Parts: sequence; C-alpha cells; structure tokens
Amino acid sequence: MEKRSILHMLDPMPHNSPFDINMAMDAGFDVLMPYSNVKLDSVYGLTQDAIFSRGPAGVKRTGIFIGGRDLGLAMDMLNASKQAMVPPFEVSVFADPSGAFTTAAALVACVEKQLQLKHGKTLQDAKALVFGGTGPVGIATGVIASLAGAQTALVDHLSIDTAEDIAKAYNRRFASTLTGACAGTEEAKAQLVADADIIFCTAKAGIQVLNASVLKAAKQLKVAGDVNAVPPLGIEGIKRNDSGVPLIHAVNSQGAVGVGALAIGNVKYQLQNEMLRLMLETDQPLYLDFREAFNKARELA
Repeated sequence: MEKRSILHMLDPMPHNSPFDINMAMDAGFDVLMPYSNVKLDSVYGLTQDAIFSRGPAGVKRTGIFIGGRDLGLAMDMLNASKQAMVPPFEVSVFADPSGAFTTAAALVACVEKQLQLKHGKTLQDAKALVFGGTGPVGIATGVIASLAGAQTALVDHLSIDTAEDIAKAYNRRFASTLTGACAGTEEAKAQLVADADIIFCTAKAGIQVLNASVLKAAKQLKVAGDVNAVPPLGIEGIKRNDSGVPLIHAVNSQGAVGVGALAIGNVKYQLQNEMLRLMLETDQPLYLDFREAFNKARELA
C-alpha cells in the first residue's frame, strides 16, 4: 500500500501562511503538518524526525516546506535541513518565504519575456530598478535580476543606508551585484527612472509608487512590471491583466510596455504548484529555492 504524502511546513512566524497551505493541498499532498515559531536550531532535529519514521520508500512521499518572511533565514533553514539528511533517508525541501521566491521569479520571467519580444533585448542589456526593493519580494526580485545579468538597484523610499546595507548583505550571500538607492520624493523618483530600462514594482499593496508625471521622465524605459493588485496599483497606467500592453504614461521613443499583477500572478500560481508537484514526483531529493523557481518560471512565461 502506497504511503500517504506528507508535507511538513516549517515557519518561523507565529502563523503559517494560508496561501501556502492551500497551494500544497491543491498540488496533491495528502497531509499537511504546519509548525509555527520554528527556530533555526530546531530545523535539524525536526528534519531527522521526519526522515527516519517512514523507510526509504516513505521518504519519497515526504517533503519539507520553509516559509516565513526573512529570505536569509529561509535559506539558512533550507541548508540546515539539507545537512540533517542521512541517505537514503532524504526528502525534498522547498523554501519560498512569503511566496517571495516564486513571486519574484514570475515577475522577472514575465518582464524578461516582454523585453525580448518587444525590444529584442536580454536582461544583460538592461538597467533595472526595484521599487519596494527592501521587502522580501523586492530583494528576491533584485537578486534574480542581478544574477541574470541586469544592472540592478534596490530602491527604498526612506533610507539610502537601508537599501545599501541590504544590497551588500545579499551580494555577500549570493554573489549578486546589487546596489542601493533611495527615492522618497516625486522629484527623486523622476531622476532615478530617467535612464532605467526596466522597472519592477514590488511595494506594499494599495500604494501608488510611480504616477504619470514620474513616468514621463522614464525616457529609456522598455518594460515595467507591477505585482500590486490592490487599488491604487503601484504603477499608474498598468492594468492588472496587462501583458506587454503599451504603457501610455511613459512618453518615450522606446515603446515601453507594462506587465500587470494578474498576468504575473498567473505564472506565480502555476510556478508554486509545479514546484510543489516536483517534490511529489521526483525519485531523487530536491532542494528548491529562487534559482530553481526562476528556471521553471522562464519555461512557464
């Protein structure tokens, strides 16, 4: 009799994400076991408790999902879990804190597709800005874009020091080449976007970050992507379902286009589902983070 599939969901926050629980159930796991307030030093023991109770065949039906909001901590937890494995007792582990890895992967992949289709350019040809760049999705977006070759800056709306410190920390961790920037006024935003090829907007929901007057200064803009689906949307003029639709407020000769939150969200949803299903279907243990997510997002986009 085939054993039931079990997903152990480790989260350092007080509550596990209902979104992730729904996604895991829809991907086909039979049993979900959420753990909240999980400390890094508990991950090793929890992992070994999970792997030694089902036998070599059973571990193929067992997985570990790592949530939370801190990207660095999630990667540390993934590594701690990996170190606890004792082959052949080894299960797949998937880190996606705040859904940031899959959301960012979908965002960059959708923008990359439009950059190629509409402009014949690659990320290696582009200068990119990430507004809301010091939050989880913004950081993940910046790291993915930077590692894919884009000259990428994380933009904070309050502090240049915060942006630069975060950029340096993740450069050390992932060998990316992020820089930091600050734009707290409309004038500062206009100055910053003047020579950007790509704008990623990953700010909090319900906040308009870039209005029409700022976009008029974006003379080199080619593609803008906005993950905010709550009015007012993050970038004025981009509708939720837009996917390569001309961005009317960017008055330039580049033919700028926009990608909206629902177009990105459709890829994100498919992506997270695919990543979770991979854990069920593989015969060999997988260790999944933003890198694998971006590879798969490129296929889906």
